[in-house]
Amino acid sequence: MKIAVLGAGISGTTTAYALTDKGHEVTLIDRERYAGMDTSYANGGQLSACNAETWHHPSTILKGMKWLFKKDAPLKLSLTPSWHKYSWFAEFLYAMRHYKANTIHTTQLAIAAREHLTRMAEEGGVEFDRVNKGMMHICGTQKGYEHGLKVNELLRKGGLERRAITTAEIKELEPTIHGDFVGGFFTESDFNGDIHKYCRGLAAACEKRGVQTLFGRSVVDLVNRNGIYVTFEDGDQVHFDAVVVCSGVGSRALAAKLGDRINIYPVKGYSITVNLDEASQAAAPWVSLNDDDAKIVTSRLGKDRYRVAGTAEFAGYNKDIRADRIKPLVEWTEKFFPGINTDQVVPWAGLRPMMPDMMPRVMKGKQPGVYYNTGHGHLGWTMSAATAYMLADLVD
Repeated sequence: MKIAVLGAGISGTTTAYALTDKGHEVTLIDRERYAGMDTSYANGGQLSACNAETWHHPSTILKGMKWLFKKDAPLKLSLTPSWHKYSWFAEFLYAMRHYKANTIHTTQLAIAAREHLTRMAEEGGVEFDRVNKGMMHICGTQKGYEHGLKVNELLRKGGLERRAITTAEIKELEPTIHGDFVGGFFTESDFNGDIHKYCRGLAAACEKRGVQTLFGRSVVDLVNRNGIYVTFEDGDQVHFDAVVVCSGVGSRALAAKLGDRINIYPVKGYSITVNLDEASQAAAPWVSLNDDDAKIVTSRLGKDRYRVAGTAEFAGYNKDIRADRIKPLVEWTEKFFPGINTDQVVPWAGLRPMMPDMMPRVMKGKQPGVYYNTGHGHLGWTMSAATAYMLADLVD
């Protein structure tokens, strides 16, 4: 089949690769000039099955209410009226009943994706600053630590072993860290890297496999007429046998043109990339970290970069970088790693494509030849390759 994949982020590039494994003729389309330039540009950098817990636990709701009027809170909700936002939250609350099942399923997807992502990188010669030092959760409160023990049970049901560790073990695993902790958790099998490099490298590997790329082309309409006609902003139309929507937060609007409802809400996340001078390189950690209290994740990207990411902001389709949201990330870095020089920090903001139940949509559309692989939320890289091969099987 001649298939168009709309979106060249991590979901789109892995989908294109999986479809070529099935022998399809694939065209990868993106409005940006290069692959991985939007939400897949500067995320937390983690492939973290250990972070598979969905946000539907009651404690998350209570924390969100406490943080409502705090400017530097990890979770921020704009109170500007919006039917999309409030209806999305209503569905989010309804999905709380599936918290355990969805956490287990997310764990399973993450484990399956790791194998595919590793294989694709090896086959395609993709270099992405991979670091195999495991992943560590740090807990500053007893309540948070006890909650983590319960999460471990769900992760174990999904096939993942995340072991509890003491404060002494935290500092033994990562000697550069400062601070007092109640305890933590360590997942040896998880790893991290640069998602942007991965996307760019995988897109190049796809081209070598025969995938055509149409970058810098915005799709304005989709019409099903003996196949799918993709219309670009310059008026050009290209005909395909099928189309796969992998367009992140843009998937909702494209789905509406095809008569489908994909209720994605754009949840803004922030990151900083610290450029490490020689002294800072020795003071920065190599183990990837998750601070469950601050809702911050980190990744070492080679010897000279350190990524710190976090926060969730419900403010619509807005990628403005706010200083009061970047400041906590810098302060967190200086608190736990005082030896890092933060005079060279690159801020970034991106929009997570979040479904109310926090589960990706891998499905057929109402019309023939229409498919979706989208809505991966905050675990796009972690689940992407698993859903890509699910989608390829669905097309077949």
